[in-house]
Amino acid sequence: MSWQGIAGHDEIVEQFRRALARGRLASTFLFVGPEGVGKRGFALRLAQCLLCQERPAEQLEPCGQCASCTQVLAGTHPDLLQVAKPRERSEMPVALLIGSGERRMHEGLCHDISLKPFMGGRRIAIIGDADFLNEEGANCLLKTLEEPPPQSVLILIGTSIDRQLPTIRSRAQIIRFQPLAPELLAQLLAEQGLVGDASEAERVAAFSEGSLARAGELSEPAMWSFRGKLLERLAGPTLDGVQLAKFVSAFVDEAGKEAPPRRARARLAVGFVVEFYRQIWRALSGVPLSVDDAELRACVRQTVGRWTAGQEAAGACADRSLEALVHIDRNANQATWIEAWVDDLTRLAS
Repeated sequence: MSWQGIAGHDEIVEQFRRALARGRLASTFLFVGPEGVGKRGFALRLAQCLLCQERPAEQLEPCGQCASCTQVLAGTHPDLLQVAKPRERSEMPVALLIGSGERRMHEGLCHDISLKPFMGGRRIAIIGDADFLNEEGANCLLKTLEEPPPQSVLILIGTSIDRQLPTIRSRAQIIRFQPLAPELLAQLLAEQGLVGDASEAERVAAFSEGSLARAGELSEPAMWSFRGKLLERLAGPTLDGVQLAKFVSAFVDEAGKEAPPRRARARLAVGFVVEFYRQIWRALSGVPLSVDDAELRACVRQTVGRWTAGQEAAGACADRSLEALVHIDRNANQATWIEAWVDDLTRLAS
């Protein structure tokens, strides 16, 4: 089923419907779950339902025609506030929350949400990229979280509870979004024309970790060509760290000069390595591989046949690659994190 064009989260829809019917809607929510599963889209559709002037909010079915509904869709509703981390920044600027300079505490989201609703209903604020709130930013939200203005709703969007500061976690109702099912991802890929056929859709969906955003990135043929060459290097007789670092760096550089596409490519490259070592660990544990991919299976068999570092080393390689993903998200220097990551993989796998 699909609610307002948001597929795969029917249980969460019913959760909000029940809360609204009972008149017990919380003032602060923390949406957590993998990237690309629809958290932001869900937040915007929920805002549209809560601000609709024609239909009761508890129906969770906005009319789509009133002034409020059209303004929410256009991003111009005066009672819908949205802030997100600028693409070029590694953290959420505090100025977005409380203003800056002489206007500090007189502008920004914390000030604006305290104002009386312009159109008579609610004031709703959506904070994207809550993972990137630093301690100062979280503390700026403290008063708003502890004493929410009347008829206000604050929605923070992140990927993991562990990445949220205690100031946020303890004062928000946590809504957990699950990865999209592979069959749903395959359907969405086909509907959006991102793949050539059903077989390709299934293959991409299987490696997308339940994320439509990741699936879109993986639908590019260049990604699979890179993956094949990467697996050959990982499964070779020896892991040449210098050449592997150059190979990954060149792949990232092909994304251009803009930081977001470079980070996306870097995450894909590291994600391929994480999956490789996860399957190595499974094979060494006597557990069947969790993916049905002939190329990956062949490389895993080849590697396990010569692997002498032990099962724990395979798990350590996967864990170290997950750490590299954190460095990517924090905008670490590309050459530094790649070299350190590959050096550690070479040491752990030897």
